[in-house]
Amino acid sequence: MVPAPEQPKSVAGVTLAALFVEFLKVSLCAFGGGLVWAHRAVVERRRWLSEAEFSDILSLCQFLPGPNIVGIAVCVGAKLRGGAGALAGLSGFIVIPWGVGFALGVLYLEYAHLTVLRNILGGVAAAASGLLIATGIRLLLPHRRRPAAVLFAALACGFMAFSKLPLLAVLFSLAPLSIAVAALGGARGR
Repeated sequence: MVPAPEQPKSVAGVTLAALFVEFLKVSLCAFGGGLVWAHRAVVERRRWLSEAEFSDILSLCQFLPGPNIVGIAVCVGAKLRGGAGALAGLSGFIVIPWGVGFALGVLYLEYAHLTVLRNILGGVAAAASGLLIATGIRLLLPHRRRPAAVLFAALACGFMAFSKLPLLAVLFSLAPLSIAVAALGGARGR
């Protein structure tokens, strides 16, 4: 018998303001990407979604154009409060970073020749990469007892890291195969 998936707290009382503020906080904490912070806010702190629901939304956002975190803000908002929730999550996520990014872009154009600035940005990129790897491991942990899930995660990582295949090529090649494997596994379990 398969154990019941963990259930999030009741989300009936989630307001548009709460969605806006949560994704505003995510955007303020997340320089270079907000996946770690969104997971922490939506799954761990607010318990609006379960780990499985968040993983499903992230998987969907991998296929959507644009940054994953923007898709996550839209999808979480839509799941909790419909179209208005999607707009609240998106607005909360982009309003301040857009303004800060615009101002920093103007400054960068003026001072791009400074070596210290290039070194600082390189350090920030390394820190963001570490956070992304940690989040990937955290998202994989609930699936560690599913060999097929671990295998496909390793294949995707390997194809992108070592053979330098683009994300879309990896997704379009592995997704049908992983769906077939999951369907076969589900048919055997019946």
